[in-house]
Order: sequence, then C-alpha cells, then structure tokens
Amino acid sequence: MATERRPAPPPPGWAGLIGSPRTILDIETVRAAIGQAAVGAEDRGAIRAAAVPILRAAYQAGRAEIAAEVAARPREAHRATRDYAWLMDQIVLLTFELATTWLHPNPSPTAAERVALLAVGGYGRAELAPFSDVDLLFLTPYKQTPWGESVIESMLYCLWDLRLKVGHSARTIEECLRLAKTDVTIRTSMLELRFLVGEQPLAEDLSDRLWSELFERTGPEFVQLKLTERAERHKRQGGSRYLLEPNVKEGKGGLRDLQTLFWIAKYLNRAQTPGELVKVGAFTPAEYRVFAEAADFLWMTRVHLHLLANRGVEQLTFDTQVEIASLLGYHATEGQRAVERFMHDYFRHAKSVGDLTRIFLAVLEARHVKPRPSIRSMRRVFTFGREAARQGYRLRNGRLDLIDYEAFLADPVNILRLFQEEATSGIPIHPDALRLVSSNLGLIDRKTREDPEANRIFLTLLCSREVERTLRLMNEVGVLGAFMPEFGRIVAMMQFNMYHHYTVDEHTIQAIATLGKIEAGEYKEALPTSSAIMNAGVNRRVLYAALLLHDIGKGSGRDHSEYGAEIALDVCPRLGFDEADTELVSWLVRHHLVMSDVAQKRDLTEPRTVRDFAKTIKTPTRLRLLTVLTVCDIIGVGPGVWNNWKAVLIRALYHTTMEYLTGGGQPNGRGEREQAAKEALAAALPDWPAEEIEAETSRHYPPYWIGFDTRTHVVFAELARDMSDDRPAIRIELDAARDATEACFAMPDHPGIFARLTGALALAGANIVDARTYTSNNGVATAAFWIQDNEGRPYERARLSRLRDSVSRILAGKVSARGALRDRDRTQMKKRHGDFIVPTRIRFDNLGSDIYTIIEVETRDRPGLLYDLARTLTANNISIASAIIATYGEQAVDVFYVKDLFGLKLHAENRRRALETRLRAAITPNSGPER
Repeated sequence: MATERRPAPPPPGWAGLIGSPRTILDIETVRAAIGQAAVGAEDRGAIRAAAVPILRAAYQAGRAEIAAEVAARPREAHRATRDYAWLMDQIVLLTFELATTWLHPNPSPTAAERVALLAVGGYGRAELAPFSDVDLLFLTPYKQTPWGESVIESMLYCLWDLRLKVGHSARTIEECLRLAKTDVTIRTSMLELRFLVGEQPLAEDLSDRLWSELFERTGPEFVQLKLTERAERHKRQGGSRYLLEPNVKEGKGGLRDLQTLFWIAKYLNRAQTPGELVKVGAFTPAEYRVFAEAADFLWMTRVHLHLLANRGVEQLTFDTQVEIASLLGYHATEGQRAVERFMHDYFRHAKSVGDLTRIFLAVLEARHVKPRPSIRSMRRVFTFGREAARQGYRLRNGRLDLIDYEAFLADPVNILRLFQEEATSGIPIHPDALRLVSSNLGLIDRKTREDPEANRIFLTLLCSREVERTLRLMNEVGVLGAFMPEFGRIVAMMQFNMYHHYTVDEHTIQAIATLGKIEAGEYKEALPTSSAIMNAGVNRRVLYAALLLHDIGKGSGRDHSEYGAEIALDVCPRLGFDEADTELVSWLVRHHLVMSDVAQKRDLTEPRTVRDFAKTIKTPTRLRLLTVLTVCDIIGVGPGVWNNWKAVLIRALYHTTMEYLTGGGQPNGRGEREQAAKEALAAALPDWPAEEIEAETSRHYPPYWIGFDTRTHVVFAELARDMSDDRPAIRIELDAARDATEACFAMPDHPGIFARLTGALALAGANIVDARTYTSNNGVATAAFWIQDNEGRPYERARLSRLRDSVSRILAGKVSARGALRDRDRTQMKKRHGDFIVPTRIRFDNLGSDIYTIIEVETRDRPGLLYDLARTLTANNISIASAIIATYGEQAVDVFYVKDLFGLKLHAENRRRALETRLRAAITPNSGPER
C-alpha cells in the first residue's frame, strides 16, 4: 500500500528492560527472510506456510531474550512490559506486511481499501504482560471490502498460528463512535488508541472525532460509569484488598484500580502519561511517586506470575507467592517467612492504591465531575456552623475540612479529634485534611501517645457505633499505626496459611466489626448466645480492647498469644484502663484461642473437659467475654468459616461451663446424666412397649448415654430393630442444627470397625468432623459420624445413595478401603498446598478424661488421613471410643479418645513412644507397616 506507515522506533530514553530493542528482534533480518521465502513459493498457501515458521522463531527468540533478562534482573521486571509490547509491534507489522505485500498485494488501492491498524486497550498503552491478550482494531473509512476482509483474515490466521490470543474488531469511524457511546468498555479501549501501521490520517481522524464528539462532552458520565464498573469488579473479587490470594489485575488495590485513575484523568484532561496526573492537579509529586512505585511493584509481580504459570493467570496463589518471593530475593526473619515479607510489601502497595483512589475521587468531587457523598446526619450539617467553627472545622464540598491547617498541626491530639468529629457527625473528612494528616504522622510521638486526652478519644472511637469505618480509615491513613506502633507492626502482615482469608490488621478490624454488629442487634438470630451476653451488659471497653490486641503479637517469632498479653499490659494503662481491667484484657488476649480449641478438639460430653476448661476460666465474667471474643475472632477469619457446627460447639461449651461455674463447683454426675438420658429416650418413644424400652436402656454402658443426644439415641434404638447378623443397619440424614449430615451405623462389633467406616466415608468424599462409637453389652457396635462436604456444608442429599453403597460394599468386604484410597494416589498434594509448613505433633493426655487417653495428632491434612490413623491405632490393639476432627485450612487436628484392649488408659511411656512412631509413619503414605 502506498499509504503504509511503520511503527515509530522506540523513543529516546527507551524504558524497556533490554538496552537495545534490536536485540529482541531485528526486523530487517526477519523481513528479508520472509521475502526470500515468499519469492520461491508457488501460491498464497505456500507463502504463509513458509513465513509462519520464520515469524514463530523470531517471536520465540524475542520472548526468550526478554525472559532471560527478567530472570537476571527480577526486581526490574515491570520494565519488561515495554519489551513485550515492542516485540508484539514488530510481529504485528511483519504480519501486516506479509498480508498486504505477499498474500494480497494491491498496488493501487481505492479509497474504500484504505485501512489503519491500531492497538487498543492495554496494548494501546504499549504495556503487555508476557501472556496478555493482544487487542487490535482494523479501521476502515467505509464498509469493509473483499480485499480488506482477506487481509484481516490472513493476518489473524498468521497470528493464531503463533498461538497469540488476539482480540480484534473491524469497524468504520462511524461504527467506533456509535459503539463507544453505548459501551463503556469499548469507550475505554478507544481512549488508549495507538497507531501501528497503515493509513495514519484515518487513525488521526478517529482520534480527533472521539475527542470532539464524545470524550469532551461526557466527562461526568464516564467518571460515574467507571466508578460503578470498579465497584462491581471489587464485589466480584471479594470486596477487600487484603485477601490472601489477591487478583493482581482485577482485585481491589490492583493494577486495574490504578489504570482507572489514569483513564479518568486522561478522559477529563487528555493526559498522555500517568506522570501528567501531577500536572493536572490530581496528585502532588509525592503522591505520584507512591502511584509509580505501586504500579511498578504490581507490574513486576504480574510479569513474574505470568512467566511462572506459562499462561495469563492473574491470581497470586499461595504457591506462586512462594516462588516469586524467592525470585525477588526475599529472606526469612525470626518472625516471618520470606513469602510473608513479600506479601507484606504487596499489601502495602495495595493499601497505597486505596489511599490514592480516595484522594483522586475527592478531587473529582471538588471539580463537580463526581457526585458528592451523601451525609448520614443532615441535622448535624444544619447545626454545623458556629459550634464547628469554634473547634476549627468547616464544610467544604460536603466534606469535613479544617479552617486553619497550621493551628490544627500545633496540637497533634487534633488528629484524633478530627476522626472523632467525623464519627460523631457522619460527615466524611475532606481529602486535603487527610493529606495533611498522612504527611504529618511524625507529629504523633511518644508524648502524644501518652496524652490522656488522646487516649480517651481513641478509646471512645474504639467503642463507638462507627468503629469499623473509623478504624479502617485511621488504618488507611496511617494514624492507627502511628498512635499505636504495636498495631502498626501488623499492618498489611500476611498469615501464610489457607485458614485465614485476610491480613492480620484486616482480620482484626473484621472481628471488631462483628462485635459492633452483635451490639447493634444484627445477629440476634444467628448468634443468640453472644447477642444475649451483650444485651445483658458486659465491660465493652475490655472486650473491644481485647479484640484490637488479640493478634497483635503475630510475626514476632514467639507464641503470639503470650506476647500479645505482654503488649496488652503496656498498652492498656496508656489507654486509661485501671489495673483490674488491664489484667482482664491481658488474660483475654493470652487465652483467646482456648475456647475455640476446647470446643473443636475435645469431647464436650466428657465431664473432665468442662471441669478443666472451667479451671482455666475461673469466673462467669471471663467466660462471657471470652465467648463473645471467640465468636468474633472466628467470624473475622473470613467468609464461610463460621457455621452452625462451630456455633453448636461454642454454645454447648458456654452453657455447660456456665452451669458448672454457677452451680457450686461440680458438674452433673455421670449417674444423673445417664438416668436423664434414659428417661428422655422413653419419652421420645411413647409407642414402644415397656419391655423393649427396658431392653434398650439396659444394653448400653454409661458412656453411650452421655455421648449422644436423645435424637441420636432414638435413631440407634430404631436401627437395632432393623439390624441383622449379615448386614449393618444404616441411617444417614441431615442434622440441620449442626450444619452436618449424621451417618449412624449399628452392626455386630469386631476389631477395626471404626477404621473401616472412616475408610468407607473417605472413599465417598465425605469430610468427617466428629465421630463416636460405643459397643453395647450384647456385642452391638453403634457408631455415629457427622460429615460435611469440602465447602463445610452438609453432605448433599443427591450423594447419599453413593455414600450408602460405598459403606455397604466395604463392610461386606467387596472393596478394600486401603487399596482404593492408595489407588487414588493420595500422595499427590495439590501444588498450591506444598509450600505450607505444617509440623506434625502428637500428644498423649491422660488427664483430660476420666476414663480415656486422649491422643491429639496435628499434621498436614490430606485425603484418607483419618482412615490411616484409625487403622494404625486398631492394628496396635487400641480401642477408639470417639474421634473429633478439626481442620484449619491445610492443617488437620485429629483427636482420639482411646483405651487399650483391657479397657485401660495408655500409662506405659514406652508404649506411647512406640505408638507415636507408628502414627508418624502412617501420616506419610506408603511408609511401611503400622506395627
């Protein structure tokens, strides 16, 4: 084509990672090779067949050159986005030349056969991650001609042969304008047009008309559309910038948020580069440096993420976090792993993106291109005048601002007063005031931290109805960490495990927010016990302070509960707590995991469990506070972690312990509880003859009556009627109160029955969360298992028939659970689990139960683990009475209540050591025999 234009060479001051782009791809050499191959080809098919391998070799060599440079300078990987874009430019140009010069030559094109090829979207910015999509626009003056269609088709086939992901469109200028008016995604992509090759005046005409006919007239509309799009995207990605497996591109605080700021600035001001955000008044030079540093870090991370996955993935999963941290040279410290330090930096930059967004949006409000925020208390605004002016405040664009910045800074306590005014009035703080605060955090020194008025204000904010919003804003601006350096240490701190969903600071704020919602009555039905405790009245200050400090010791290299308790002893007097309340906060922090551990890892029907727990708690006041704190802590871990199963356990432990603490020091005796259970069963079976009731109540030993509730006693009584010598009686049904499915089995007892049942359930894909088995005096085994699916929900009704079939086949000896589980190759852990450090710990406890030895096994979770442990215990002549199973992400804690064959505890130290050795061997599959 006579009008053909080539892409401009890299500009002076080339910002790519590689010093000279020609080392990536020498376009003249490749062009000559294609020409030489084309001259000798017989037809178009032969030309393309000869040219594509040349293009592929050049493209792969260029990518290898860039990847090698990234490996050599991993901390500068963000610059490689320019190299990848430049390489793509050359490939697109060569492909265009191949189509127009060799495949479809047209020496004298008509006016309708003019075409301009443009890069759009991220490619239009000349930024490409290693496996990003390549978005192209074929622009024509009129409706597409057959020649143009042939050129486009041939180009696309060549690019697809190179295995490129190409997004493309062929449109006229009028079509571009019409579509951009109705589709914000298309409009955004048009905002970043970049001419590549072809008819340049055509591209310039499109750009001019977009600006004059659309962009310059619709600024506020575009802003609102992009902010709505941003909010919906955040919702899809989980709504928090502190998710532990963030989406680098689309997540809150990710690259797309930074790009949105630039798109808006460009749309409103025709800014050509992000650096012009300063020139147009959006950011100060210091704020732009934060923008640039965040962009570089996020791009660096995304480049490494693509190269590690060898495809265009955007979620920073646990396994890739470890690998990238290693590539970037992060090292472990005493309290943090290398990967946690890398992710701390990641979340710090994600937080910066949030700060910049808040500032930028307020600038838009001031320029009237974005609606002002709604104010929750209009009455407060009407009375704002003289009272607020006396305190140094004014209203500016509907936001809370300062009359005299210098006077405000003269007293650092004013920083806390500003947040108190915001919390009281409901009027958002103006970003200029927040900018002033964030740039003067150094004023919050030791004197300020020890100021009684400052601490009174802080404690008031901590216990206010708006605590979540206030704490989050103070944390975002940096005030929370400055006023309480102990908290500042955990800001953006990652917890590298699959149990927690958030960073430590975000988890803390989520837990405090839960307490606020309980107080507000939002959880009356979901959390009746905690709601009743709060309604009855507790020491609110102690509870809020304990939640603020409960994880403050993390990352220290010490037991975080013990260290946090020591920190509480220092912080609480500063906040104005007396000695008694300080000790209470410290006690709550030290024991904040105890209630959860006992509820989820011990048999609550064991009287000894309640007695020992009560000895730790000592007072009803502590029990009430610890119960609410425990519930808030678990809910704050992340969505879906709290469920009815945990609720039943916590509630049961609370009520039985409160009864013990307030009932004279002794729980109800076994005899009383056994008799009450028998009477309840008789009442639940009114149609049964008296002799059958007598037979049923006399055939079970005392632990059976204490270990099950009346509902389960009824199930086993009915199963006993259906049982035969050659087949077990089985009932599997929903236990809605516990968010689990209850599977009950009655059958003649024989050694290993518990292990066989766990194997059957594991084969069916069930997760066992609790299990109990008892043998009656007539030789019948009664076993109950509570099971859930992989999402922590009751087992699906549709899968119950498969579950029954699996159990029946194994109990009948038709399938070997051990062989079937081995065939599943359970040794293959998911790669993303492989980097978690989960040490194996095995503990024997002869004091936690009156009649059983408790064996607690803590190790990495895997399919078939419970079966292997139970089989090992059985093979070593250990009788399992009950098993309680708790999982915390990748960690499993399996607790067994056991006796030896003589019905005694495991007292011999040498036997316990030998059993521990065999259990450890069983944890690693295929490690040898169990005895």
